[in-house]
Order: sequence, then structure tokens, then C-alpha cells
Amino acid sequence: MTPSVLVSSHASRIIHTVQNRLKPADIAPHVARSWYRCIKEYGLEPQSQRQGALLAPVSVRELQQRMGELLRVAHAEMENLYEQISGSGFAVVLADAQGTVLNTIADPTLQREFRQAGLWPGALWDERHEGTNGIGTCIAEAGPVTVYREEHFRSYNMLLSCSGAPILDPHGGLMAVLDASSVNSLDSRLIQRHTMALVNMSANLISRWNFLHEFGHAFVLRFHSRPEFVGLFHEALLAMDENGIVLAVNESALLQLGCPNRKELIGRPIADLFQFDFTTLEQRARSAPDTVWPVRDVALGRRFFAIARAPILRQVNGTLRSATTDTLSGHRLPIDACVPAAQKYGNGDDTLRKALACGHQLFAKQVPILLQGATGTGKETFARALHRESHWRDKPFVTLNCAAIPDNLIESELFGHAGGASGKASKEGRMGKLQQSSGGTLVLDEVCDMPMTLQTRLLRVIEEREVTPLGGESPIPVDLHVISASYRDIRAMVAKGEFRENLYYRLNGITLTLPLLRERSDKAELIRTLLREEAPDVVIDIARDTFQRLLDYPWPGNVRQLRNVLRIAAVLCRDRLIRLSNLPQEILDDSDMPPLQSEASTNSPLSAVEAAGSAATVLHEAERAVLLRELERLHWNVSRTASALNISRNTLYRKMHKHGIVLSH
Repeated sequence: MTPSVLVSSHASRIIHTVQNRLKPADIAPHVARSWYRCIKEYGLEPQSQRQGALLAPVSVRELQQRMGELLRVAHAEMENLYEQISGSGFAVVLADAQGTVLNTIADPTLQREFRQAGLWPGALWDERHEGTNGIGTCIAEAGPVTVYREEHFRSYNMLLSCSGAPILDPHGGLMAVLDASSVNSLDSRLIQRHTMALVNMSANLISRWNFLHEFGHAFVLRFHSRPEFVGLFHEALLAMDENGIVLAVNESALLQLGCPNRKELIGRPIADLFQFDFTTLEQRARSAPDTVWPVRDVALGRRFFAIARAPILRQVNGTLRSATTDTLSGHRLPIDACVPAAQKYGNGDDTLRKALACGHQLFAKQVPILLQGATGTGKETFARALHRESHWRDKPFVTLNCAAIPDNLIESELFGHAGGASGKASKEGRMGKLQQSSGGTLVLDEVCDMPMTLQTRLLRVIEEREVTPLGGESPIPVDLHVISASYRDIRAMVAKGEFRENLYYRLNGITLTLPLLRERSDKAELIRTLLREEAPDVVIDIARDTFQRLLDYPWPGNVRQLRNVLRIAAVLCRDRLIRLSNLPQEILDDSDMPPLQSEASTNSPLSAVEAAGSAATVLHEAERAVLLRELERLHWNVSRTASALNISRNTLYRKMHKHGIVLSH
């Protein structure tokens, strides 16, 4: 079909739909409503030429200045969003409430294309100028929208793919629109839905920051029906004055409390809404601001989990100042201001906490997750956390380590086999991991090590949602929720032809990168948590100098190595106190570490039994260090590691068990 015929067909379809008041099943309701507005209210024509309305740079700067600190915060979140969708041909765009583009972040190699498409600061993208589009239609509909290719009203915008989400003020008013647009989108609608989820999450984060910033002078109740969501962007926010009168609520609070509008909540005492008085909340806010406590609402007695925040800023002659000093605050509340140290995976580390929040939202929508991170960073633990909070948490959680299984067995492990498919097969056959995980979660660990021939079969299963066991003839339907994990750069492997590109895009609905242990800000809390897990029945302490050594060590083996060290130390320690002598020699001898103080300065001297056993401990730890080094070098492939050490697989497994080395965590 020639371009002119395509344009004519596109225009005819829109006009026919509007004139006959049709509601085709293949046209989203918000798109149909927008088409109607464009023709009936604005008098636009689909086939008209691009006018390219553009504000002068000085006018754009004035609009940017009016947004103040919000523009800085929005730009930071735009950069985070762009990192997640970079490489897919999208630009991240911020527009004001009138549809004027104020900021863009785009691939430098595509800036010319985005400028020609009008996605540039100063361009007007409200519906009156550009018809149906991600920014203008988001403004008109007052909600998140996706406008995909031919859904655009203007024929010259048919190659665009746009997802826009509103940034709301604390009173529900529109402040701005965050949008991700591609100038020549070849992505499927499924990929576009993934992008929409990311854009909406980023817009919510900006709105949440603005709420906490604007009401820095107020008491804020932060609550949710699920305790792990308190402190994340899902949380409900309710601001009160010094008398406990409600000043503002966010959209999540309306949803949590089942209120259709803010008028039912604004101006009411907090005691009218929850089963506690303001004095209780004030005490909580000042004495235990990070403690999550259960509360119930007055209307239905529903249980929520909450934390209370005392004023951070106070208003003096219209200026926000510190609540404890008279110095100007500079209006610089961080985007995660006052996030509590909630009891959840990731603890107090911002990178992990944000990754988990993103993963929870997208995995709930069945978006496939790709976890990237060095060996031992806790990718399987992270995947389990996502599974535990999913709608299918009661279904199987199945893992397959693609690097730990020989190539000739991985196909059988994944697909299973029909009865009698091989000489060793039982009459009933055996279900593979794909079928075992149906309805639950399948984790493909070290997916990069999957043979290329098997990647083709896996792609077909994911696309068709059915699996045929080896030796079988009839496909079996499967309901898949897939999390993939790898320490390797899969995009680089795709570029080299070492991993199938189409499978990569099927598995990579969103990439979440887990930090190295030495980069995490919550190491102290993590050490205590892991020690409690390894010794659940007793309370074990760590000597002060020993704890500092654990904090300072660079941890090349990441969380897995830390867990193993704590496991062994918990067994070896006397009097339920872990001392330096209980740590592996590799940690004590690390060249990057500061000099050790004598244990006598913080602990009692070594006993005769400990001294006598020190030589055996050195040999024990030396063997363990060799095993860990070879396993890490060969990416935890047991067969290759056994061959490199010139021992059998069974011997290697026995030694791993002896030293408390677990294949994966």
C-alpha cells in the first residue's frame, strides 16, 4: 500500500468511525473519544499538513522556571526512565498541563528524527494542535493513555507510538505529563504496554515527591493495606495540620479508603477516618517514625499498615524552613524523602528498593523480568520476593540453572518427556520445568548459557503458550510467568550473534540490575538479617572489630559469599559471639583491608582449643577458597569445575556440602 493510499485509508477510517458513532472493538475507548473531539470540537482534519506550532525559547524558559524544583526532580526521574528503555528508539518527554514540551531525553543518534516529529522543547502537543496523541489525550482524559501508530489522529503521526501519564498535584490537579514516544515504532502492543507501565510508575514517583515536598510542613500518614508497600510509590498519603485536620490526600489514599473524591476527606479530623486520635499519631511520628504499625479505618474496620511523619519543614512568611532550625531548606527534599526502613527485601538500599517496587508492579501485570547482576548478588532471592507478592504466590516457584546442567540434559529438564520417550523413561513420562511452573513462576537462571537450538524452542513455547514434551505429539497448554537472570551482558551477546534477539525481547519486558554487595548501603542490616536466618534458634552477636571487618571487606562473591561466611562463623563461634578467628583467612588476609587490631583489644584471648585448631581451620578455609574461586571462574558450572579440579562431580558436591557452599541462592 502506497503512502498516499495509507493516509487516505487512515483518514477515511477516522471520519467513518466518528460520523457513525461507531465503537469498534479494535479501537480503544479513549482513542475513539479523542477522534470525536478532534472532528466535532476542534474541527481538525486527519490529512492536513503539519503546522509545527513552536514557542520561542524565551517563553519555554519562563515555563520551565515556573515549574521550579519539580523540573529538577522530573528530569532526574526521566533519566531513570530513559535508562530502562534506552536502546529501543524511545524519547522521554515532559510537557506542562497545557501540552507544551518542556524537556526531552532522547538517543543522540535520533535527535534529528525527534525534532522533525515535533518532540522538542517548545512544541505544542495538546489535542487542538496535534489531535490524538500521548500527551494531549492524556491531558484531555486526565489519565494514562497509550496511542499506538494509526490511532493518532494526524496522518503524519502514524509512525509514532506514545505513552503518556499524568503528574498530579496533591489535590488531584494536573501539573504535567510524562511521555515516552518512538518516532518509528515497530514494537508490539505488548511491548508498548510494558512501556506504559514504566511511564506511569515514573509519573507516580514524581507526584509522590511533590506531595511530600509541598506538605513538608505537615504531619503525613503513609499507609497501605499491604505492609511491604508502605514507603514505596504505591503508598497512600494523607497530610494533616498540627490539629490533625486533613489537608490533602493522594490518589492512592482515595483508592485504599474507597472514596470517590477528596471532598469526603479534606477538612475532617483524622479520628473520623481511623481508629486512633491525633495525639497517638503525633507520638508515633516523633518517637518511632520508621516503625510500621497496624491501624483500622472507622468506616469498615479494615486493617492498614502505616507510618507517621512529623513536619520536616515549617512555613515562615510563605517560605519553607527547617522544622528544627531557621536555616533555609532550599526546597531540596529528595525524591524518596522519609522512606522508612521497611522490613522487605532490599532493606534500606535505594537501588534494590526501587528495583523491587518496579518489579512488583510489572510482574503483577505478567511482564517478563530480566535480572542482571554479578554472581552471588541474590538474583534468585529477588525472584522469590517477586513471586511471594504476585497473584500466583500459592502456585509453584520453579528454577532452572541453565549453566549447571549439561547441554544434553537441559532440553529434557526444560520440556520433560512423554512416557516411553527414552529407554530410561517411566511409562508415565516426566514433566519438565515449563510444565511444572505452569500457573506459577519459572526462573531461568544464567539463561545466557542455554544452547542456541534450545532458545528457538523456548521462544516458540513463550509465544504459543504450549509445550510439547520430548517424544510427545500433543502440545500441552502452559500459563507462564518468566523471570530470567544472568550475570552476563545479554545485549552484547545479541549483538555478537551469541543469543537470539527475538528471545531476548521476549524475556526482557524490563531489565532490573542488582548492585554488588560492596555497593549496597544496607550492608550492616543485611549482615544481621542473614545471621538471623542462618541461626534462627539462637541469638548470636558479632564482636565490634569483626563486624567492621565484614563491613569493609569488598565481597567479590557478593551475598552468596557473605551468607556462607556467616553460616560457618555461626557454627564455629564460642559463647554465641563471632570473633575475627571465626572468619575465613581470605577475609583476614585481604590486601585491601586496613590492619587488624589485636582481638585482645575487643575480645577475650583465644583459648588453647581455638589455638590448637587454627591450623586445621587454615587448611579448611584454603580448600574452601579454591572451590569458590573455581566455581566463580567457571560461572558455577559443576561439570566444568569438577573437570578443572580433576575430581568427579560427586566428589565436588561432597566438598561443597562439607564447606557449606550452596549452588545458588
